[in-house]
Order: sequence, then structure tokens, then C-alpha cells
Amino acid sequence: MAAAKGTILVTGANGGLGSAIVKQVVSNPELAAFHGLYAVRDAAAAPSLRAALAGNPSHAHDIFSQDLTNLDSVRLTASAIVTRIAAGEIPPIRVLILCAGCRDFGKQTWSEDGLDATFGGNYLGHWLLTLLLLGSVEKENGRIVIIGTQAHDPYDKRNVSTKAFIEDKYKTIIHHETGVQEIAQGNWSWGSAQEDQSFQGGTRRYGAAKLFLIMFQHELQRRLDRDPALTRICILGVDPGTMITGLPRHAPWFIRVLIFQIVFPIIAALMPNGPVRSTRKSASHVVSAALDSTPELGEYPKDRYLNDLEPFETSAESRDLKKAELVWKESVRLAQLKREETSLVDWQ
Repeated sequence: MAAAKGTILVTGANGGLGSAIVKQVVSNPELAAFHGLYAVRDAAAAPSLRAALAGNPSHAHDIFSQDLTNLDSVRLTASAIVTRIAAGEIPPIRVLILCAGCRDFGKQTWSEDGLDATFGGNYLGHWLLTLLLLGSVEKENGRIVIIGTQAHDPYDKRNVSTKAFIEDKYKTIIHHETGVQEIAQGNWSWGSAQEDQSFQGGTRRYGAAKLFLIMFQHELQRRLDRDPALTRICILGVDPGTMITGLPRHAPWFIRVLIFQIVFPIIAALMPNGPVRSTRKSASHVVSAALDSTPELGEYPKDRYLNDLEPFETSAESRDLKKAELVWKESVRLAQLKREETSLVDWQ
């Protein structure tokens, strides 16, 4: 068997978008030549991922369990990957796709580390995983892709229907220096009171976690650009749009069934280019950002954020340099990152 071209690592590979990304990989002979590393909650199950992989039995891959809300789990899996790449068992990471996502829809939970699960599962676990794996990413062509959302920006008109950000106190996500800690614990950053346990509260927690992830995109690229060994690594973001996936599994019946299983499929059928996208279409956008070098993207598409393959400006708050640095420093503290754990020179 020919040596793999590189490694593609996808988190949340059993999800609606994640399994669609894997299906794109295995159905394209050029992409299937990469070694696949697919992270899921439970490697013993993962039916959607296994169905996608069935399309190409010759695609070399590994499936592994990972709990992004558990920092020990993240360290364990990252260490195993780093060890295998160092030993030459699998090639360096060409693409790291941070696809896993969770949304509580008002049924808030906390991790063993005492952090809000939405914060850990969408943001901090991915932040730590990336920092731990940077030394194993291809230095010349490596890319990291984060999955964004309109919910990161309270001013985005697409959020109006949720009514989650309608009050002025919710228009800004990080209000002061302790705001990151409060959000990490599942509260809102304007005060220490617990966030309300409602659909709107869950939307705000999800939006805050995704805001941090997009801030991570901007801040990590700045730090990579200053790093002589890692300066060619690119990080991009993709807003996949509204899709019919399993994300609302914790939502009330009218959202989980009425909207996602009845209303959205009707909209998608009647309006193929409308507001509801298929996972296949969104997956193609993610794969393009991960591997293509189009005239629009260029050979080294650094810190690009795309919506439907079009350049899209992230929220003003996500581009706030002082807040981005604050989020970074708090992430180092919350994840207890150590110098020896990452190849990034400017890691603190």
C-alpha cells in the first residue's frame, strides 16, 4: 500500500456535519489517500461515521473516543497521536478540522473539571487539542479549520428569531476581565448570577463558546505568524449555516421534531439555495477551506473566515485584540497548559 499523503483529523466525526466531511474525503480518491483520524464520543458505536467509511473500505483510518469536555481525555488522545506521528506510524497532520459541537438548549451540564459543557465541548477542548498537536502539523502546508456560527455575533440579523440577544446586556459577550471565567462556569459575563435555563440561555452559551473559538482563530494566526517554525500553518473558519443535524438532541420537542424534522426539510426541499443547507453542501465548503488553493483563497489562506465559500467578516468583538489576548491567557490558565506541551513559541 502506498504511503498516505498526510493525515486528516476530524473531531465530531460521527455528527451530521462531521460524517458528511468524512464522506467527502472517502468519496474522492485524492482525499482518500490521506490517513484519517476520526474522533467521536464513543468509538464502539459511531453509526453515521461507519456508514460514511463504508463507501471506501480501502481508506486507511483510525477511530478513537474523545471527550472534549474532559481535559485529561484531550491530553491522552493528543499524546497518542503525537507518539504515532513521531514514530512514523502515520504521517504528519495536513488538516485538523475542529468540527465537534454541542448545544444544551437549556439543559445545562458541567464537566468533571467544573466547567460548563458547552464552553468545554465547543471551545476549550479544541483549544487545548490544537496547542498540543501543533508540533505534529505539517510545517509547509498544514491547515486548521474551525467551525463557526452566526450565534457568535449578537448583532447578526440571523439571530433575531431566537430572541437570545434581544436585551442590551446580551449584546456584548465579554463585559470585563472576569467575564471569561464566568462564561467558563456557565454564567453570563455581566454578573455572577447563573444564566437562565432556557432555549435562549443555551443559545447564548453556545454563541459565547463559538465567539471564543473564532477569537482563537484570529489570535492563533497572529502567534503562528510570529513563530519561525510554524509561520506557514494557516487557520481558517467556516460558517456552515443552518443544517439538519443531531445538534438539537437536547432541545424541546417543538425544536427537535417540529422545526428540525419537519419545517427545515420542507424549506431545504423548496429552496435548495435558501437558508437551510444540506450537510453535504456545508461539508464541501469545509473540505475546500481545508485543502483547496483557489485564486480567492491563495496558497496560504491565513485567518480567513468563510460563509458559503464567500469571505465573511466576524463580529467586532471577535476582532478585539485586547479581548482576544484575555481569552487566550484565561485558556492557558483553565487548561493548565505547560511550556513542554506545545511547540508554539508564544504560548502564554
